Amino acid sequence: MPELPLPVIDLSPLSLPDVDHASINKLATELGKAFESDGFAYLINVPLTFSHDHVFNLAKDFFQIPQAEKLRLAKKTFERNNKNTYRGYFPAQTGSDNLKEGFEVGPLVSPTAPEWARRKVDLTEVNVWPPEPLASGLRKDTEQLYTELQDLSSRLLSLLAMALGKEPSYFDHYLKGSISTLRYLHYPAINPPSPQQELCCTPHTDSGILTLLHQDATGGLEVLSPDGRWIAAPYVPQSIVVNIGDLMARVSGGRFRATYHRVRSSPSKERYSVPFFFEPGVDCAIQSVNGDDNLIVYGEHVLAKMKEWVEFQDLEKSSAVVEHITEIKPEEVQ
Repeated sequence: MPELPLPVIDLSPLSLPDVDHASINKLATELGKAFESDGFAYLINVPLTFSHDHVFNLAKDFFQIPQAEKLRLAKKTFERNNKNTYRGYFPAQTGSDNLKEGFEVGPLVSPTAPEWARRKVDLTEVNVWPPEPLASGLRKDTEQLYTELQDLSSRLLSLLAMALGKEPSYFDHYLKGSISTLRYLHYPAINPPSPQQELCCTPHTDSGILTLLHQDATGGLEVLSPDGRWIAAPYVPQSIVVNIGDLMARVSGGRFRATYHRVRSSPSKERYSVPFFFEPGVDCAIQSVNGDDNLIVYGEHVLAKMKEWVEFQDLEKSSAVVEHITEIKPEEVQ
């Protein structure tokens, strides 16, 4: 494997039926060091049954659905007559550096939380799906992928607890009623290339706990180094990129770094990525391992952060919804 700009962590011990304590301790130490120094790492030999090709074919299966059918699944901010507010589809927005369309799903069984269901955005709402004939097997395989990524996240949280000097079960309460999000993303090609569209995802940190990212061979992901340089994080076959969010940095007492990252446009070439955002339950009370800060209720944290996310901004007066997404003309992004 060529030298890479981020740490590489081999998770093969997690696939063993009886992994020894020394291997688990080693993984915990490696993860802790990676998040202290970079906030990002590559995970290889990940215990998933899905190949990269399978994951990206699922994304492609969704985005090949006719736009009119996708809009039937769009969030209410994009289609006023739709009822879903948190899960579902969002179209790409021209005239911005967040040029991507996406489809989001949550838990297979939504948590029961009537008080949250009454909010303007219902963080606990059920998933919406296209009709089976339009994307055969999409729901079944997506739900299986979600389950496996949720399980992997729980195992990584145990390792992070150990890295912070806690018992492996320290973060178990985060799993109760978890509302983790699996997101299929499509960054459309711009033909011919446009110098105005340098980025298709602007610099940001993730707001939550832990992100697991499948990125395709197109590349484009860049990570801000501690010395202020943007460093390309290239595609590594069959790997997953992992990073922590602002909330986990706070939980760690400042030991872990939530690192800025962005996605550079790939001229004339579309890109797919599939991030999985581990999220605790809406009522989960979160505090630093040092106990030196105020408790945060996760649901309130998400609703506050949501004001910064383009797919949840009020678009009632916007005409920037892309109707035909395969390719975008450069004059549309000036």
